[in-house]
Amino acid sequence: MKQLAIYLFVLLCLSGCETVQPWERGTLAKREMQWQPDPMETSLQAQVNSSKEASSGGQGAAGGGCGCN
Repeated sequence: MKQLAIYLFVLLCLSGCETVQPWERGTLAKREMQWQPDPMETSLQAQVNSSKEASSGGQGAAGGGCGCN
């Protein structure tokens, strides 16, 4: 069983990498393909989530849930 798990792990590691061809890089560089297309929007969304979820943990900063820090 352990050998099977090791074999599957190695197989997944070897097949998980893909070489990006030069003609594909233009598509991957587009704004909509980024993890965070707009860093300011991501920061604002994190602040809103932190303010709303402060009573149950949130992003780490304590607050009353009203948005005032």
